Amino acid sequence: MAQKEAKARLKINKLLEASGWRLLDDEKGPANVDVENKVNLGDDFENTRKGFADYLLLDDNQKPIAVLEAKRESIAPLSAKEQARDYANSLHVRYIILSNGNTHYLWDMQFGNPEPISSFPTLHSLEDDKEWTPDVDSLVNEEVSNTYIAESQMPEIKSHPDYINENTRKDFIENNKLKILRNYQVNAIKAVQKSAQNGKKRFLLEMATGTGKTLTCAAIIKLFMKTGNAQRILFLVDRIELENQAKKSFSQSIGKDYIVKVWKEDRDNWKTADIVVSTVQSLLASSRYKDFSPNDFDLIISDEAHRSIGGNARAVFEYFTGYKIGLTATPKDFLKNTTQDENSEKEFERRELLDTYKTFGCESGQPTFRYDLKDGVNDPDGPFLVNPVIYDARTNVTSQLLADEGYAVHRVVDGEDIDENFSIRDFEKTFFNEETNTVFCETFMKYAARDPLSGEIGKTIIFAVSQKHAEKITQILNQIAMKQFPGKYNSDFAIQITSNVRDAQQFTINFSENNLRGHTNWLSDYESSKARVAVTVGMMTTGYDCSDLLNLVFMRPVFSPSDFIQMKGRGTRLHTFKYIDYNDGEKLIEVKKENFRIIDFFAVCEYFEEKYDYNAPLVVPRQTQNITIPAPVNYPINPPIVINRSVDLGENDELKDLDETIVGKEGMRVDREMFRSFQDEAKSNNELAEPYNNGKIDEALHVLKTKILYKPKFYMTPEKIRKIFNLDRRLTSREILDLIMSDKIPLTKAEYIQQKFDEFITDKNLGEELVGEAYNNAFELFDAYITDSRVSEAIDNRNYGLIAGFGSITMDQLLLLGAERIDQIVNYIRDYIDIEKLRVKD
Repeated sequence: MAQKEAKARLKINKLLEASGWRLLDDEKGPANVDVENKVNLGDDFENTRKGFADYLLLDDNQKPIAVLEAKRESIAPLSAKEQARDYANSLHVRYIILSNGNTHYLWDMQFGNPEPISSFPTLHSLEDDKEWTPDVDSLVNEEVSNTYIAESQMPEIKSHPDYINENTRKDFIENNKLKILRNYQVNAIKAVQKSAQNGKKRFLLEMATGTGKTLTCAAIIKLFMKTGNAQRILFLVDRIELENQAKKSFSQSIGKDYIVKVWKEDRDNWKTADIVVSTVQSLLASSRYKDFSPNDFDLIISDEAHRSIGGNARAVFEYFTGYKIGLTATPKDFLKNTTQDENSEKEFERRELLDTYKTFGCESGQPTFRYDLKDGVNDPDGPFLVNPVIYDARTNVTSQLLADEGYAVHRVVDGEDIDENFSIRDFEKTFFNEETNTVFCETFMKYAARDPLSGEIGKTIIFAVSQKHAEKITQILNQIAMKQFPGKYNSDFAIQITSNVRDAQQFTINFSENNLRGHTNWLSDYESSKARVAVTVGMMTTGYDCSDLLNLVFMRPVFSPSDFIQMKGRGTRLHTFKYIDYNDGEKLIEVKKENFRIIDFFAVCEYFEEKYDYNAPLVVPRQTQNITIPAPVNYPINPPIVINRSVDLGENDELKDLDETIVGKEGMRVDREMFRSFQDEAKSNNELAEPYNNGKIDEALHVLKTKILYKPKFYMTPEKIRKIFNLDRRLTSREILDLIMSDKIPLTKAEYIQQKFDEFITDKNLGEELVGEAYNNAFELFDAYITDSRVSEAIDNRNYGLIAGFGSITMDQLLLLGAERIDQIVNYIRDYIDIEKLRVKD
């Protein structure tokens, strides 16, 4: 027993010394310490209790600042929690460390529960924390509005006449580069506040690429800093290029209030910053994160959480205590299944994402807040994102590579006949065909979306297989451009942007800021990059903001759903193309981006639409034009057979099929919620099915409300169902029940109002009275009273004069209807229609 205690004590002593604490030589008897010592030791810490702590940590004034309660290695440290609490309370100490030499916890008794740590806090970090007392109530009660960030940029914004005036507001915001939060971003912040109110310290925000996660984070950072719930914040990213991007974003939005620094650029002076930005890799190198104290940061934010806390990176994330927020654009819903192949890419991503949700306390699959691509496209306040038009372009060679049997090659080597089969994964790795690359490039040049103002090829990202492949594609594109557009380019139509290219990181910035190789010479004074195409492998897949992209090209297969979502997300951002025509009196020309094109040579979109093993096999309705449907394909999940030599066929290749698919508001399958799985499970529930099938609707509705909706597995809510079916009104419980059990698609708002008006005509027997103009006037009032709150309020208050300016119904129509008919219509609506369900406010 004594040996185990000594072993634990030795480990604890080393950890204390590593954190700058000094130990007394005399470890026996009551606490004695001189001015140089920082630690007071108690007696034998397992068996001989005489009313003092195992370790008492002292500040520079020899005052107790923390109690360290030790257990031997075989005993869980948390078992000493209440014992340590008694010691700490008797000594008026705020901090407790619980340790058995291997596992350790730091407990701030004024704030929360014991948090796991991997090293001990320093005296300096405890003293800093001692001066800081968090206040959850102030965080929860802080008012967050759409101008929350803009008020940091311009404190007087709300009282500024140009902001108050709706006619000048848009130009005022744009000219001053003010950041106005969208409603869904405000809702994300409020979701964090609510979760914190419920005692949570970890939050997960699942927001689609292009929805402004970084701006939302800026508002959350301000929330924590302003309310005194954080003194210093760590923002973790997983890519070098995202460091400066995050710093720039925070500096522009909240930089007047808070100091932002990139850690690796200012390692010796990072403590002067309020917000420290770092890649996980920088902190992992030589375990540099251990140079910090676990409580140096009060809020840790992990961008692209499933990557920046995966594998070894988790050590960095879990090292620090305090609040933790994870951001991800990758929904977990389509990774619910288990798979028999534990080494497959799907299973790896499934485990990675499940672990991410678990890390942030979201085991049910419901994040703290969710806003996906479909939400962004269909938001009533928006749209805030755009969907793609997909060009499925397969060549003869890629079609065979995609097939089950692969591309068969017969060769004679040293007099010996050799038959080999290559799969899609072999392309540009062990299988090469330059003619195929040429067809890729020629097809892209023919079908790429054009810039709506200059008419040149729209800005494009091409995803290649490898750096060598990127080099080939860049060369071919520049050769084609020189011939097609003489005098416009000088081998700078396409630029290779890969990690082996010098200044590649700066190239990505220049491409985004429209000055890569200068400005376009297609349209004078038009701010668009001269280089039109960025050919990359992985550098520009995540976190890259270039809103004026019009083309994404897959010249490589993709098997990871999270990678696909990130890559596709490069094109979903909104953009308005602008040009001032000085030859026409400085006329401003504006064209809004309505969609972008995905030119797909490897059936990537089809794979995630039809072949990927989702939990729910939903098929997206597609508008197809001018197509020959390609033969079905099966993607191999396991790696192909390794071929020991590279094969360059040099065979002819040509475009086989071009399939254009316009993605509608229903979105791509990879973006949709898995409603059918929920529906199938609900239908199989006898408690619901039996009363519904026997006409006991009230009983079925009770089961629906109490046992089917809002449950953790799917967390299906009426609002989520409304968005899945793209409805412009809220649904009644009966409509949801009929939808689940009978596949009865609910009516749109307009259809519903028409149905209710027809019921009004029938119920009141007005078929002969309300005809022609009288029918139209009555319907206009019926519709306006339901859909326009201004009309209903004016009628309810008898302020008919106000109605003339609303545009929903005229005064002449009301006069023709008369007071009696108006009252009849209004009273019917009040009695039989739930108006609020028809007025959707997201």
